Amino acid sequence: MTFRNGSIHVGVVGAGVIGAGVAHALVESGHDVVLVDHDNTALDRARAAIRNGARLTRLKNRSAPPAVDLLAGIHFTRDLTALHAAAMVIENVTEDLAVKLAVHRELDAICALDCVFAANTSAIAITTLAAASRRPERVVGVHFMNPVPLIAMVEVVRGERTSEATLTRVRDLLAALGKECIVVRDAPGFVINRVLMPAINEAIALVHEGTASAADVDRLFQACLGHPMGPLRTADLIGLDTVLRTLDVLQIDLGGARYAASPLLRAMVEEGLLGRKTGRGFFLYDGGLQDG
Repeated sequence: MTFRNGSIHVGVVGAGVIGAGVAHALVESGHDVVLVDHDNTALDRARAAIRNGARLTRLKNRSAPPAVDLLAGIHFTRDLTALHAAAMVIENVTEDLAVKLAVHRELDAICALDCVFAANTSAIAITTLAAASRRPERVVGVHFMNPVPLIAMVEVVRGERTSEATLTRVRDLLAALGKECIVVRDAPGFVINRVLMPAINEAIALVHEGTASAADVDRLFQACLGHPMGPLRTADLIGLDTVLRTLDVLQIDLGGARYAASPLLRAMVEEGLLGRKTGRGFFLYDGGLQDG
């Protein structure tokens, strides 16, 4: 289904950090967006994040659309049925299989059969999510990185039944956002998190054991290996709760001690020290967005 300027009507489910970023990128490229979250507070934070992001963009590029114009292209709602006319839905809910399956079943009942479901997940199998749908050939993984507006590459995951036509639609949408993509086969953690999460976990273990401070671990990665932030600032950016949930999924799917989350990571999540979005993780920040 098309709307203004021939853009497709895209739904985004989950108004956390990634969901807000995806909605911002979509509306900035001219698409009509419906952003859904069960929590009004999350929707308010997403609205504020998109407004602030638009203002920052305008400071660098005066030809960029003003915040008021971008926000006019997004319908913020708690009502999932508002997605009934969407041509594509990008799902960004919490990294919990039961929650994701429930959302996909609801979407399957609401959306037209030709609607594509793009699951933004850190590690959950796309084939498993597709099994909850009447349209498994139209279910695909789209792993956006945080911050969405700044990362030009997207990891696209092809499930066992994802069709070539679905991949083409996703590639076209990402190209409209100015992003490249690499398509990988469905497997636990895909490529990025299969490698990244155990590395972060090992860095946390080093801090827990007293081998080095968090700052020194990151400094070594920055100075010796050219990493922009280092593993622990990266973990804070992702959200330590997301890191923990992803490791738990990997351990269930793959087994082995290397995926067992560090006790320090688990303790920090239990204490609500989640990284940038709560203002404190391995480092201190000036607050931020909460997940939806």
